[in-house]
Amino acid sequence: MFLIRIIDGLNEVVGRVVAWVAIMFAGLIVYDVVLRYVFHAPTLWAFDLTKQLYGFYFILLGGYALRHQAHVRVDLVTDKLSSGLRRVVELLGYPLFFFPFAWVFAYYSFHFAKLSWEQGETTYGATQLPLYPVKIAMAVAAALLLIQGVSEFLKLILNKTEENTNVG
Repeated sequence: MFLIRIIDGLNEVVGRVVAWVAIMFAGLIVYDVVLRYVFHAPTLWAFDLTKQLYGFYFILLGGYALRHQAHVRVDLVTDKLSSGLRRVVELLGYPLFFFPFAWVFAYYSFHFAKLSWEQGETTYGATQLPLYPVKIAMAVAAALLLIQGVSEFLKLILNKTEENTNVG
C-alpha cells in the first residue's frame, strides 16, 4: 500500500539522518573533555548543547523504533497466544492504547513547542541556548510516532509483514 511505504520511508530516512546526531554529541563530549582536562579551559556551552542533541536523538527516533518493532512490549501474555489471537490483541491495542497516547503526546507537545517559540525560551546558565528547537522536535517526533502507528495498524489490518513493506 502506497501510504504504508510513504510513512515507513519517512521514518526510515529520519532514523538514518538522526543517527548521525549521536556522532555529533559524542564529538562534542570528547572536545569538551579535552579542553577541560588537557587545556584546563572548559567550554560554557558544550554541556547544554550536548544535552539538547541527545534530546533530539532520543525523541526523534520513536517512529523509527516503532517501524522496526524496537519499542518495549509486554510479550508475557501475547507470547502464549496463537498468532491469530495475538493479531487481534494488537489490532485492539492500537485504538485502545497507542492512538490515544500518541494523540495526547502530539497535541500537548505541539502546544508546548508553540509556547516555547513564542516566549523565545532559553536554557539557564552562562550560555543561554534556545530551547524551542528541542521542543519543536518533540512535536515532530509525536507526529512521526502517530503516523508510524497508522502504518503499523494498517499492516495488521492488511496482514502485512515487515519484509513486505521494507523500503530501506
